[in-house]
Amino acid sequence: MKTKIILGLFCLFVASAVVAEKQIWAKSFLGRPAPDFVVEKWLTPEPDRQGKFVLIDFWATWCPPCRKAVAELNAYHKKFGDRLVIIGVSDEPEDTVRGFASPKLEYASAIDTQKRMYKTLEITGIPHVIIIDPKGIVRWEGFPLLDGEELTESVIADLMAKNSKQPGI
Repeated sequence: MKTKIILGLFCLFVASAVVAEKQIWAKSFLGRPAPDFVVEKWLTPEPDRQGKFVLIDFWATWCPPCRKAVAELNAYHKKFGDRLVIIGVSDEPEDTVRGFASPKLEYASAIDTQKRMYKTLEITGIPHVIIIDPKGIVRWEGFPLLDGEELTESVIADLMAKNSKQPGI
């Protein structure tokens, strides 16, 4: 009996270590409906999001990891643009974001100096990305450059393939 208890506790310990959640610097909405998407002003034409996956990148011009992520997001936009809308949202003034030249954003861009969605998501670190499926459910969230949890082309492809098989998508 004592051996079974020890084995049971050991299995519980191993299982809890395996299911450890990745670190995110925001409130988790994974598997839940995304909050209403609100921006103050579009700096590009507002993209048609109907029936598509939507990747929202919360970023800033002064943030080195954000600038690194822009290049990768540009590549995802080229690769998945027919099924995935990418939107960069900054809380900086319009002039600051419009003056950002390198790397150039090749996807939709907006500002929200009031940080409405930032506050709803409780974002405390950027870049922060959420990917929303066509039904409005958050399917990926977090820091896109996090070691071991990076947002990659294969992660996006797998996510879209898995969540496109659901009824109604």
